[in-house]
Amino acid sequence: MNLKEIRLSKGISVPKLVELSGVPRRTIQDIEKNGDCRVSTAIKLADALDVTLDELCRISNNK
Repeated sequence: MNLKEIRLSKGISVPKLVELSGVPRRTIQDIEKNGDCRVSTAIKLADALDVTLDELCRISNNK
């Protein structure tokens, strides 16, 4: 999951993403660490970051 990369590229802090998405801080931190989450959570985060689920969830080939 590209959550941290997208969040940082948009200049959004974790507390701001909590505010925008309604997803708890701990959940965001866990997703950034472990890379997986519920689809419903991913939808909230993608909407908050103004990206598609595909952009959020697809594993980058650049790694």
